[in-house]
Amino acid sequence: MEKNWDVIVAGGGAAGLSAALMLGRSRRRVLVIDAGSPRNRFAEHMHGVLGQEGVAPRDLLARGRAEAAEYGVELVEGRIDRVQEHEGVLEVVAVDGTVRSARALVVATGLTDELPDIPGLAERWGSTVLHCPYCHGWEVRDQCLGVLVHSPLGLHQAELIRQWSDRVTVLADPDLLGPDVTRRLRSRGVEFVTEPVAEILGDAPQITGVRLGSGQEVPLDAIFTAATPRPHDEFLAPLDLARNETPFGSFLEVSPMGATSHPRVWAIGNVVNPGANVPISIGAGAFTGGAVNAALVAEDLDLAVADAG
Repeated sequence: MEKNWDVIVAGGGAAGLSAALMLGRSRRRVLVIDAGSPRNRFAEHMHGVLGQEGVAPRDLLARGRAEAAEYGVELVEGRIDRVQEHEGVLEVVAVDGTVRSARALVVATGLTDELPDIPGLAERWGSTVLHCPYCHGWEVRDQCLGVLVHSPLGLHQAELIRQWSDRVTVLADPDLLGPDVTRRLRSRGVEFVTEPVAEILGDAPQITGVRLGSGQEVPLDAIFTAATPRPHDEFLAPLDLARNETPFGSFLEVSPMGATSHPRVWAIGNVVNPGANVPISIGAGAFTGGAVNAALVAEDLDLAVADAG
């Protein structure tokens, strides 16, 4: 068992580092455990991040780690196997067997984007196969854009993409396309392809188009698709935390301050909100970092009153 920490932050992405920074400035003993695989590691640049427009994600994290370290926050590489509670203290057990205890845990472990199993799709993720039009739409504006739809949520994405280009083709199973949806998108000039996509064409990371199951080729410059989000929260299973079933899947249930159903566990960022971009994650980290410190302050006062009595 390593020394007892005030707070362990699981995950050293934008959300986790923001929480750690706030807690470090609150004079808390903070440890960040990071697996080194942030969700946006596939992208070369961040966009829509005020004051950090066009900055590489890795550069933001390097600066964030340095800033948190100035306030005594420690960071180690590793993955968490499980979290358990023992006599009112959380025990965080790493995959390598190391056990660390903490009064509070902030979960910011993010998620994995699961893509359809189409040859050539995964290796272009974050460059010419994209998810968020607000993050990447400007860079592919006015180009020939495809929207690969494999769930009803993808149809909303198709509506959004039309804002960045008037050359949009929806690639979808006909079972997902009702007459109202088709009429709505066609009114804006969107085209439809209902044959299955067999392969992405072009010298990666570039795209020249897609080959359909019939052999027909459809020219495209970039593809947007809504991946299936899989939150990294399986290590919390021993705590049996409350969950929400959402259109995106099953996620931890949290309050506006990130509090879970366990009084010592908070969760922020993509692990609970698949739509959170970098600014939202940073804000959530700062807010929850303050909330965690306030909870520990209240506990410190309760203990002091009990001791005095």
